[in-house]
Amino acid sequence: MSLIRNLFRRAEPDPAGQGPLFTAVRSAMTDVQAYARSHGGEIELVKVDDEGDVTLRLKGACRGCPMSSVTLKHGVETHLKALVPGVRNVTAI
Repeated sequence: MSLIRNLFRRAEPDPAGQGPLFTAVRSAMTDVQAYARSHGGEIELVKVDDEGDVTLRLKGACRGCPMSSVTLKHGVETHLKALVPGVRNVTAI
């Protein structure tokens, strides 16, 4: 059974290859994740580049939600900028 779970489990991004802000952004995402999960969604941290651009993937109820762009810019981006100095921009793929 564990073999099957390992086949379908997504690999966590390697923080070493994600730039200096990755670990701080991942920690700050805890509150954002709690909000998204309370609405049936999930927000996955994909990458953080050296310039402070954060890329996220919207999943569950967040994916395709008409309010997701507002939540992304006025909620997630504002929250991450306040908690992690150096975050410049947040986008979703």
